[in-house]
Amino acid sequence: MEGKNDKRLCTRIDRLFNEALKRYALINDGDRILIGLSGGKDSMALLQLMAQRSHIFKPRFNVEAAFVKIKNIPYQCDENYLHDFAESLGINLHVLETSFDESTDHRHTHCFLCSWNRRKRLFSAAKELGCNKIALGHNKDDIIQTALMNLTFEGQFASMRPMMKMDKFDMTIIRPLCLIRESELKEYAEVQAFHKQMKNCPFEDASRRHDMKGIIERLEEMNPEFSYSCFHAIMKEEKEP
Repeated sequence: MEGKNDKRLCTRIDRLFNEALKRYALINDGDRILIGLSGGKDSMALLQLMAQRSHIFKPRFNVEAAFVKIKNIPYQCDENYLHDFAESLGINLHVLETSFDESTDHRHTHCFLCSWNRRKRLFSAAKELGCNKIALGHNKDDIIQTALMNLTFEGQFASMRPMMKMDKFDMTIIRPLCLIRESELKEYAEVQAFHKQMKNCPFEDASRRHDMKGIIERLEEMNPEFSYSCFHAIMKEEKEP
C-alpha cells in the first residue's frame, strides 16, 4: 500500500508541476534557466522536476543550478551531496558566495537582507551564465504567506507571482512549484530520500513568515478551504488591471 501511495504522490506532484508550467506559460523554447538551489526540500524537488522536464522534446530549454552561500549566516548544507545530486540529473551546479552587513540597514530583518543579497547574487550569476530566467522553489503556501504578510505589514494584498518579468534586471523569475502545497513537498522529499540541511538557519523560527504559518493553521481550522480560497483570490487579484 505504501508503494501505491508513494507513486500516487509522485504522479500528483508531477501533474501539478506541469500544470503550472502550462497555465502560466513559464517556459518557452530556447530558454536558459538558472535554478536557485538552497538545499531545502523545495529547491531539491524543483531541480529534479526541471531536470526531468528538460529531457522532453517540447519546449526545449537548458538548466543550470546555483547554490548561494551567505558567509555571515551560520547555516550549513552538504555541498558534496548537492554536487552529486545535480550531477546525477545532468545539471551543472555553481557554488557562489555573498554576505551582508546588517549594521548598515536597521529597517529590515535578517531574513529580508539574506534573501535580498542571495537574490542579487543569483541575478548576477544568471547574467554571467547567459540565462534569461531564474527558477525559484516557492510553493503554494509561500505565496499565501507572502500575501498575508503584505496585507498585515504593508497594507496591500499582493504576493509572489508564478512569473515575474524584472525589467530593471532584464530577467524573468518563474515559480514552477506554485500549485504544490508545502506538506506535499515534504512528503515528496521523504519519498525521494533527499538529504536534509546539516544545520538550519538560526533565524527561521523567529521570522514573520514562521509566525504567519501559525496564523494560517488557525484559519484553516476555522475553514479547511481557507488556503484554496486565499490562493484563488491572489491569482484573481494578479489578473485584474
